[in-house]
Amino acid sequence: MAKASAFAHDSKSPYEIPQALAWESAMYTSLREPERAEDAATRALALCEECGFLYMAEVARVYLGWARAQLGCAGEGVALLRRGVAGLIELKTKAGITAQLTYLAEAQALDGALVDALVTIENALEANPDEAVTRPDAFTLRGELQLKIGKRELAEADFREAIALAQRTSAKIMELRATMSLARLLDKQGKRDEARAMLAEIYNWFTEGFDTADLKDAKALLDQLNA
Repeated sequence: MAKASAFAHDSKSPYEIPQALAWESAMYTSLREPERAEDAATRALALCEECGFLYMAEVARVYLGWARAQLGCAGEGVALLRRGVAGLIELKTKAGITAQLTYLAEAQALDGALVDALVTIENALEANPDEAVTRPDAFTLRGELQLKIGKRELAEADFREAIALAQRTSAKIMELRATMSLARLLDKQGKRDEARAMLAEIYNWFTEGFDTADLKDAKALLDQLNA
């Protein structure tokens, strides 16, 4: 990302800098670092609006919405995400729609709009079924939403589907997220040994990234299951 940013500034192209910033915000969203995602997306959006870069403006708006929701401004985040997703649909692009709607559902849940979140996550899973790369996270979020309304069996099925999809695409961080959700559920069901074994297996696959939010959370959960 540092190389991309340096290239963008050296190119002196008005498009390259906001594009680099928008994808920087995407990277920090994937890393679950909302402060950094917010900073990059804010700068990207300002430049895109100044120069009239419609597509990248909506992309930046989506990541800014996710970040704002994570940082305690869920209502603002939902509004930004709705506008960004609608703008991208208007531009007739479906690339990334699964993730974009998943972010919106996540923000809606944080805003207390659970019914809206459930509708949105269903839309996320139906919008572009061929977009396999981010479907595991969508299933994991749907599972978490199912838990909130007391549907444990459906939640477990979603977590297991997310794990299977992630394994088929070698999406290890998404597999880890889904496994953490399933492990927490299994632990509550009195199946701590099963929970600990499955989480340890995927966690031990990693050889780097232990300072990232997902791996920190996984280590904390493993310590809890080992206690």
